[in-house]
Amino acid sequence: PGVQLYTGNFLANDGVPGKNGKPHTKHQGFCLETQHFPNSVGKKEFPSVILKKGEEYSQLTVYHFER
Repeated sequence: PGVQLYTGNFLANDGVPGKNGKPHTKHQGFCLETQHFPNSVGKKEFPSVILKKGEEYSQLTVYHFER
């Protein structure tokens, strides 16, 4: 039910090459991480994240980008 967005705001050219050998620089990346809402355990109005004995949890995230 939730998505965390991480950005490349603090990437620095520390010599680590990226795509085609070009260095990563500030603002050149982002990550979308699907997860439950922060503090779901402490908020009764949020979906439950508690997994009980014998229960299984599975989740699939698919990103599709088009030009």
